[in-house]
Amino acid sequence: MVDSDKKNENWEKEILEKLAFSSIREQRRGRRWGIFFKSLTFLYLFLLLFLAMGWIGKAGIKSIDKHTALINLHGMLTPDSVSSAENINASLRNAFNDKNTQGVIIQINSPGGSPVQAGYINDEILRLRSIYPDIPLYAVIGDICASGGYYVAAAADKIFVDKASLVGSIGVMLDGFGFAETLEKLGIERRLITAGESKGFLDPFLPMDDKQIEHAQSMLAEVHDQFVSVVRHGRGDRLKDDPTIFSGIIWTGEKSIDLGLADAMGSVDYVAREIIQAEDIVDYTAKEGLAERFAKRFGQVVMNISGGAGNIVALR
Repeated sequence: MVDSDKKNENWEKEILEKLAFSSIREQRRGRRWGIFFKSLTFLYLFLLLFLAMGWIGKAGIKSIDKHTALINLHGMLTPDSVSSAENINASLRNAFNDKNTQGVIIQINSPGGSPVQAGYINDEILRLRSIYPDIPLYAVIGDICASGGYYVAAAADKIFVDKASLVGSIGVMLDGFGFAETLEKLGIERRLITAGESKGFLDPFLPMDDKQIEHAQSMLAEVHDQFVSVVRHGRGDRLKDDPTIFSGIIWTGEKSIDLGLADAMGSVDYVAREIIQAEDIVDYTAKEGLAERFAKRFGQVVMNISGGAGNIVALR
């Protein structure tokens, strides 16, 4: 009887030990899997953070097959935008440097912007075309390619449009507001102290000055002449002898072909497939990360030459 009781106790003890060890093993296994999945989650979150901050993914894209390189130029051309000269030119260099690039398309949907930014991009396109003469560059215009946007497009070998695209606005404008009379009516005194008689140039709270207006007009005319020279150089004898071309007017894509501002109708897919004959498209457009967004600089002076909203903006 005693032996039977001992056997029962041993059996119960063994069962309890097995259950205890099994529970411990399950707990350890659960902890290991928990640590594994937590590690994966943290790795995933860090990867997303690095991508968003723009710390990785900035290297040049290397493709395997022959392809058409695409670069999107969207929105205003300003130093702190995704379509800044710094971003667009880096994208252009990556596209031309890839040995599998058969041709480059810069897709433009821009109302304009800084003539300096547009000039930097135009110069870089011409430089890269001289280094890689066998790689053509075409501009494909979306909804609008006005002013600074067209300044860039003029460097392309050919410009393709949709019949309803808006093209042109080859002009320069400076606009703003005047509050001198408003201050007087409100009984507010404007106190501006300067060293240099023209330091308060076109101050919106002071009456217009004839000398300053004359100087501003001369400055705009000089920038306009530079714009016209760039367009004439890029388009050559394709331009029609029409004085309205450089008047700042904007035309439809269909009319722009008649005037020689564009060459033909065509989309990105059409140009890649029929003109470059490399149907596969690789997007080289630089993406703006959170780091760039947080690093926006203040206090920059931007001269816009856009057809619809051109102005000199002084952030001070």
